[in-house]
Amino acid sequence: MQINVNTDKTIERHAGLDDHVQTVVQAAIGRFAEHISRVEAHLSDNNSHKSEDGDNRCLLEARVNGYQPIAVSAHAATLHQAINGAADKLKRAIDSALGRLYDKRHATAPVPEVTDEETSE
Repeated sequence: MQINVNTDKTIERHAGLDDHVQTVVQAAIGRFAEHISRVEAHLSDNNSHKSEDGDNRCLLEARVNGYQPIAVSAHAATLHQAINGAADKLKRAIDSALGRLYDKRHATAPVPEVTDEETSE
């Protein structure tokens, strides 16, 4: 699973930020790694011009094999909170999506019939 980090001009990108995103995302959705080809993280600060904490946003988009891309976002006072919130949302969204795929695939399998002869034994 490949994790790409993108930032807008208001966020200073550095190795520590990339490592933090990689660690948080991997911890949240690592168990789904075999089903995910890529995760795109988009980080931005919508109110960077203000002196107080801005409206930090983290958008995560996961490319799940056999499914449409799943995108979630979180807004928070700090970038780390936004990353953690988005990772948690992504974990729940992928769990739900893969559960639906699993249910669809197994719902089409024929249900074995039980005959009277089998039950009387």
